[in-house]
Amino acid sequence: MKVMKFGGTSVGSPERMKGVASLVTKSGKPTFIVLSAMSGTTNSLIEISNYLYRKNPEGANEVINNLEQKYIGHIEALYSTDEYKQKTRLFITEKFDYLRSFTKDLFTSFEEKNIVAQGEILSTNMVVNYLQEQGVKAILLSALDFMRTDKNAEPDLPYIKEKLSAIMKEHEGYQIYITQGFICRNAYGEVDNLQRGGSDYTASLVGAAIDAEEIQIWTDIDGMHNNDPRVVDKTEAVRQLNFEEASELAYFGAKILHPTCVQPAKYSGIPVRLKNTMEPDAEGTIINNVLVKSKIKAVAAKDNITAIKIKSSRMLGASGFLRKVFEIFESYQTSIDMITTSEVGLSMTIENASHLSEIVDELKKYGTVSVDSDMCIVCVVGDLDWSNVGFETLATDAMKDIPVRMISYGGSNYNISFLIKEADKKRALQSLSKVLFNE
Repeated sequence: MKVMKFGGTSVGSPERMKGVASLVTKSGKPTFIVLSAMSGTTNSLIEISNYLYRKNPEGANEVINNLEQKYIGHIEALYSTDEYKQKTRLFITEKFDYLRSFTKDLFTSFEEKNIVAQGEILSTNMVVNYLQEQGVKAILLSALDFMRTDKNAEPDLPYIKEKLSAIMKEHEGYQIYITQGFICRNAYGEVDNLQRGGSDYTASLVGAAIDAEEIQIWTDIDGMHNNDPRVVDKTEAVRQLNFEEASELAYFGAKILHPTCVQPAKYSGIPVRLKNTMEPDAEGTIINNVLVKSKIKAVAAKDNITAIKIKSSRMLGASGFLRKVFEIFESYQTSIDMITTSEVGLSMTIENASHLSEIVDELKKYGTVSVDSDMCIVCVVGDLDWSNVGFETLATDAMKDIPVRMISYGGSNYNISFLIKEADKKRALQSLSKVLFNE
């Protein structure tokens, strides 16, 4: 069985929903579908929550009413029979009355998660009703019945596998199984969400739980490209990536995928394919455990980076110096992206600068601190094992006219990273494309 995940734009209108229905029934084989909320819905639900946090029920009700009218309008375009129009209208009315109930009570983060979960609940019900109207044997399985996180807010895969296997066994013989992406219950049984990777994470977890043949992530772009198409002309989709390469690209700026969401698929050995809803026949990108030797695959860039340098003669030959520095970042829950060291200096980059002033103040106990803002990490990804003589030179040659603040190489076998000014990003990406991909 294949797992197919469709994002918000893929189910963003009645026409798109019909297109998704056509895609998932094309093979005639049993298929498991994971759906996001219709595009724009989650933002509206968060806006409702923000009004309620500010004790403004009138503002919340206005957004609720506008959103409900939008959904009611979709019914006429999506269904052709009075039976399914009425059935879906009743369901939508019930859900929006539920949203209105929050305007009368005390509002906390628990209520907010219930509100935000309604987007996926609405989209999955609409699509399963449409499939059933078309005569497809389709069933909706609530993600809240099997998708759970543990006390560390990490997916509880043994629980998910056990529960979902039992549910699938109970409902054998369906052509299409549909569930909600993103939403789950936490270890205490409360409605929660997967946060990182959202619906992609759900698809990966479902695929691992049912031992799927393949997990397909359908978006509005034909796979992961070898450079940023917003900056560089004539980029191409990368046809195959190793899981590690895909994670590096996702972490360093390729927005099509969250870096952690494919981990369950990786550990289960299930390939993940990135596909384009607008061009369903395009090959897309396959991500698996195969590493193509001696090849540079792609370039990605991560903006809004801050570089911090600490110089101290006390670092020279001193044990425990690095530990003290890292403990400062840990105490402010600020992760480090890149790091380079010398005998008396240490340079690091961070993306989250919300505690920058406190971190700098504490670092000053140990040495002289300088900060560079508005920086960018450019990452070159592929088989960059040190035995591939000259590969790092290719990348550095492409950057010869760009001022480089830091270089990180050797931390993994899959990337070499450059820290540059954001203002130089476009030139850097274009030069790397020209040198690495002969454009």
